[in-house]
Amino acid sequence: MKHDYTAVIPVAGTGTRLRPHTYTYPKVLLTVGDKPILGHILDKLKENNFKKICLVIGYLGDKVRQYVSSNYPEFDVSYAVQEEQKGLGHAIWLTKDYVKGPIFIILGDTIIEADLPSFLKGDCDKIGVKKVSDPSRFGVVKVKNGYIEHMVEKPEKFVSDLAIVGLYSFKNSALLFNSLSELAKTGKTTKGEMQLTDAMALMIKKGHKIKPVNTEGWFDCGKPETLLATNRHILSRKKAIKYPKGSFFVIKPCYISAKAKISNSIIGPNVSVGDGSVIENSIISDSIINENAVIKNANLDKSLIGPSAYVSGRIDSINIGENSEIKLSE
Repeated sequence: MKHDYTAVIPVAGTGTRLRPHTYTYPKVLLTVGDKPILGHILDKLKENNFKKICLVIGYLGDKVRQYVSSNYPEFDVSYAVQEEQKGLGHAIWLTKDYVKGPIFIILGDTIIEADLPSFLKGDCDKIGVKKVSDPSRFGVVKVKNGYIEHMVEKPEKFVSDLAIVGLYSFKNSALLFNSLSELAKTGKTTKGEMQLTDAMALMIKKGHKIKPVNTEGWFDCGKPETLLATNRHILSRKKAIKYPKGSFFVIKPCYISAKAKISNSIIGPNVSVGDGSVIENSIISDSIINENAVIKNANLDKSLIGPSAYVSGRIDSINIGENSEIKLSE
């Protein structure tokens, strides 16, 4: 399918809920399944013939630039810099000098399995939605006659259980940027931030039609427990994974980099092991081991191990960041 959409991906967030990893690593470069979160998003865009992308970077933005230029040279990439965290609406507004024509927005901390060709086709603007049990964590929409009637960001009282999942397409980006500029001009914020939902609400108030699209395949990567849950899902979908040679036993599903070195260990189920990792005399399940981590004599479950971290000792569950070192009596 040919199209002229520019994909905008906001990745400037500091990822406070994923500390300590995000002290030294952008959230979007943390591994889930067999690659960083951002890699899954860019693969989806490549698969659907996107040529132009604009990333909104900020915190540790140079690492994002390096990853994209090293792994995705086929994209025509521009970067908008968000120096202060002023909200999603502000992040999108900053791309106004880089994006012309149709705009497709996908949030950088979610992995979405959706039918993008059908999401992009047609004359109507669309946003992805999904029923959730706790709507107070999300922007939500009220629907009337198949179109969005009203939307609220993180409502304190129940408005709707249809959450906005971070997937948006607009045929005319100028209309969206005009609404965002109106918010910037008036200084309107919600919960202290310039919100994309407020800009879309302005558009609707002026008679613009936006259609909700149910999006079941939505996987949050914003906090440790959801990152591990997303990892489980991605691994369950992988087929015919080859494992490197070594004296270890695998309980599928797992992803183990060919550049990892593993000996005398049991790996799995639901474990991702990154490039250059070393695992010895250990049992690891339901965990993500980022690149160049070293794990010895450990028993890990539901753990996130940061890049170049060192873990030694009988531990049940742990969440440690880049270059951290933990040694316990074995």
